[in-house]
Amino acid sequence: MELPETMAQELIALNAKIWDYAELKFEETRSAQAMIEVLERHGFTVQKGVAHMPTAYIAEYGSGKPVIGILAEYDALSGLSQMAGVAEEKPREGCTNGHGCGHCLLGTAAVGAGLLLKDYLAAHPGSGTVRVYGCPAEEGGSGKTYLARENAFDDVDAALTWHPGTQNEIMVGSNQANIQAAFSFKGRAAHAAAAPQNGRSALDAVELMDVGVNYMREHMADYDRVHYAVLDTGGVSPNVVQPHAQVLYLIRSKTNAETNVLYERVKKIAQGAALMTETELSVRFDKACSNLIPNKVLGQVVYDAMKAVGTPKRTEAEKAYIRSFQNTVGEERVLNDPGMAPFPDPELRQELIAKDPYGEFLLPYRPTNAVVMGSSDTGDVSYVTPLCQFSAACFAIGTAAHSWQWVAQDKDSVAVNGCLFAAKVLAKAAETLYQQPELVQEARKELTKRLGGHPYECPIPPDVFPRGYTKE
Repeated sequence: MELPETMAQELIALNAKIWDYAELKFEETRSAQAMIEVLERHGFTVQKGVAHMPTAYIAEYGSGKPVIGILAEYDALSGLSQMAGVAEEKPREGCTNGHGCGHCLLGTAAVGAGLLLKDYLAAHPGSGTVRVYGCPAEEGGSGKTYLARENAFDDVDAALTWHPGTQNEIMVGSNQANIQAAFSFKGRAAHAAAAPQNGRSALDAVELMDVGVNYMREHMADYDRVHYAVLDTGGVSPNVVQPHAQVLYLIRSKTNAETNVLYERVKKIAQGAALMTETELSVRFDKACSNLIPNKVLGQVVYDAMKAVGTPKRTEAEKAYIRSFQNTVGEERVLNDPGMAPFPDPELRQELIAKDPYGEFLLPYRPTNAVVMGSSDTGDVSYVTPLCQFSAACFAIGTAAHSWQWVAQDKDSVAVNGCLFAAKVLAKAAETLYQQPELVQEARKELTKRLGGHPYECPIPPDVFPRGYTKE
């Protein structure tokens, strides 16, 4: 599938804009608008402000079945400010955020796939419908989970997406479900020296909770994870008993049910900390997302598309550029780069990297049910409709997600070529599904079998809304 030069330049400019904006979860106003403007200019009908999220959108073109959804993300990460193209840690002025997970590229390629599919459907009217889903707040906001809760994917026949990475591969296996919640303790202030008996320390409660959870780690499954960040320490004066404190917990396990069990254990520890310190506890459910349901049928379709399109080749200048970033992490990190998915043959991965440390290779498609340690709200979409995600090599092998190195590489030719490759792969795979709708039916049958008769249940309670939304 060819990408016209004018379209390629339009996408390169879009990626640069989203990188420049570097907007955080639920705040991606300019990023979403830039994408919408491109899609509307090419004839898409766009629904804005979907599922109580001002920065969510659904852009549609075509008619009839199958309906293929292309998922876009465009939120940045806090604290990852970095100058573009510089192979040393150097924050850019005037911005504290950065696209350390490459979502500027991710969203741009999704738009690009939409444009290519618009041209295909215009030439083959009645073949089906393409929808580009603008999904905000993947980083800690679970935008797709809210979209799934509002039935945005119910009539979608298959969903396709990708993620920028260091290697070209189908993202096989599953990932972790998660729940994020804030635990606030209310105590009583007092003079820490003159009248300590009158004080009840909320900070003590947070510390005791953290200690209790740390002891719990010895009695968790290997696939469980619990992380925390103290948001409020109650002040900076040690001679005042801290009357308030708050800690945010992110709790993960391999299924929604197991994550809920772990969450209940954490809540009991918090209750115990409140009892020990005679403080009041309140819990705010922040967000959640489901584990991913893999789909072998779609995985094969996308893998065939990756082979047909052909992975980008590196110029000598690009190889030197890649080496400059690999020098910041060392050879061992390069050889042991785990990629974006739990590939069943790690020795083969290492072999391919040793032969080609520049990432021109395509890992063979080897489905697995292994669970990768990480979470994404794509999991909620995969419960509702068959979904496949792949990774395209955009960054130097050895450099890691959520790092200044990825932010620095987002705009340059290696990343951009990976982005354009991803757009063509998404479009090629969707074109296959339009031409062979029986594959869509096979993918749906596989999903039904994997779910085992258990319908999707949104892990976010119905009274919890996206950050910043105010119920009328």
